[in-house]
Amino acid sequence: MAVKMRLRRMGAKRAPFYRVVVADSRYPRDGRFIEEIGTYNPMKDPAEIKIDAEKAEQWLKNGAQPTDTVKVILKKSGVIK
Repeated sequence: MAVKMRLRRMGAKRAPFYRVVVADSRYPRDGRFIEEIGTYNPMKDPAEIKIDAEKAEQWLKNGAQPTDTVKVILKKSGVIK
């Protein structure tokens, strides 16, 4: 089972809001997930990022692979150095 950390789109049309989730890579983008570890709101200026650092670090240690976008978000929040 390949586990990924990725964004799950929420919100209305033209007003995206994302949840950072840990999910099996075989499931669809907005489908089933294992755990929610944070949120990302690109509509605010600057973008609002809330990440549970402990959960994110634990999942990274267990082998979860972040997508490119989530990797950038984790770097901005200070989880990845």
